[in-house]
Amino acid sequence: MTSDRLQHRTVRPYGVYALHGLACDRDRNSILAIDSLRGYLVEIDPATDATRTINPYHAEEFVGVTGIALAGDRLWFTRSDSIYSCVIEALSRPDKLDLTVLASLPYNANGIAIWNSVVYVCCQKSGYVYAFQRDSGQELARYVVPGVGLENLYIRDEQLWVSDTIEQTVYCLDRTTGDIEFQLLTPYPTPTGLCFYPNPEGGDDLLYIAYAREEPYIRDDPNSANPYQLTFRDATFLHPLHIYHNPAGRYTLSNGYLVEMSYVEELASLEPVALDDIEWQIAVPMDSPRQKVRNIEPIGLPFELREIEGQMMAVFQFDQLAELETHIFGWKATLELRSIKYYFRPSDAETDAEIPEEYTDRYLVDNDNLSMETDVVRRAAVTAIGTETNLLRKILSIRDYTYDRLEYGIKPHIDTPDIVLSRGLGSCGEYVGVLLALMRLNGIPCRTVGRYKCPDRAEQQRVPLQPDFNHVWLEFYIPGYGWIPMESNPDDLNDRGPYPMRFFMGLAWYHIEIVKGVKFERIMKDGQRIDKEVASLGDLSINHVRFQILEELPPATEPNL
Repeated sequence: MTSDRLQHRTVRPYGVYALHGLACDRDRNSILAIDSLRGYLVEIDPATDATRTINPYHAEEFVGVTGIALAGDRLWFTRSDSIYSCVIEALSRPDKLDLTVLASLPYNANGIAIWNSVVYVCCQKSGYVYAFQRDSGQELARYVVPGVGLENLYIRDEQLWVSDTIEQTVYCLDRTTGDIEFQLLTPYPTPTGLCFYPNPEGGDDLLYIAYAREEPYIRDDPNSANPYQLTFRDATFLHPLHIYHNPAGRYTLSNGYLVEMSYVEELASLEPVALDDIEWQIAVPMDSPRQKVRNIEPIGLPFELREIEGQMMAVFQFDQLAELETHIFGWKATLELRSIKYYFRPSDAETDAEIPEEYTDRYLVDNDNLSMETDVVRRAAVTAIGTETNLLRKILSIRDYTYDRLEYGIKPHIDTPDIVLSRGLGSCGEYVGVLLALMRLNGIPCRTVGRYKCPDRAEQQRVPLQPDFNHVWLEFYIPGYGWIPMESNPDDLNDRGPYPMRFFMGLAWYHIEIVKGVKFERIMKDGQRIDKEVASLGDLSINHVRFQILEELPPATEPNL
């Protein structure tokens, strides 16, 4: 099997339920993993899925273990609040297992990694990565963990690699200082372990990530009056994580997919409406550091591709639309989509560069029903940042304030931020409205971005996928650098935090960048938008959105832009 295939191959071991804590056995060209539910320590062949239990007589002693590491002839692992080690060969014998305890933590230990004479262990509840002397158990140092979820560790040369279940992120840290060098998003949620595996063709090692979660599926029960039942099952697997780090651009790209997206309008008016000489404009996807448009083609009717207000639009011309006339028209685009994660320290955003005048006029004003003049919104803008003066900390304070005040809920229409803040419930578009208003009142240029997400089912390739909703997020501007993405509501996971940084300065591969700061779709006549009282999009047509994930892309080797 070639390394190219391994780069895209999902490894699905047999007989396991929740894999955690990977380790690489380079002598046997295999990966070790622990099934924390059953206590199985398994050896896995990434090329064939072949699975072998290493501890057939001692599985009970490994139930609940989440971190493992190999060092010479010894296996190291974490269980409860303690750090253990044993001779790995002893695991295959029925004799009583001789375990050595190195040290104990104040709370449960999670991941573990070994480097020469130092043992690194992370603990979610305390919020630290601890470094212990391997022989004595003496604590040498501790670093603040970068995320908020359960984390696992792996050491490669001078780098400490950390995976985080809630953050859906892998961090690359300086091993001696704990400083973040870069970070990247994983293509699937809940990463539970990581290790580097030698490339069989002699290239760079492959970084494998373990995942463990529950997935919904339709169960066929022939004995039931309703034979099709929605239920859940355990899903656990390994998949390579691709890395393209761009230090100059301050971002890292990870796994990407070739995706086909189509947006089609079905002209089906609710009431008889006749229109003459109109342009129907629909935005099309754009290029960005994480998104490349390979091809755009028409569906149903021809269009002219035209740039309007800095946005590429598919413009459909109708000399006349008779009452109750029907049409199907739209576009289909083939896109390269990758996950992206930017990394700025707060000090990196402190710059003497000025905000361009055109951004001040466009992205610091109330030009989208943001109710920035109301007392409710103006008080919130002051309260949200407190005495903070740093740009990034201001934005995070505004995000956290918004998450504290709002709960997510789907609504049929978008209310203004003053109403949303008073109500305490908002859709993704209403989250965006509140964030825009509070940022702009604090002098931070920002804009709406969207408008769809491909269903995040990377394993379901070449089958039609249809999203249930559209989606919007936002970008904020760092003077001297440019626009940085930020999700609207998906990181609002906990009541009063701590909130993950998963999609703060990052987007997953399934986000489709179509419009930035402009309307997605509009009907024009003589250069003016047609009044909603005459004809509205919702009354005239039904939209149909479809995706197909065609294949996983090879690792990026250069930026799109």
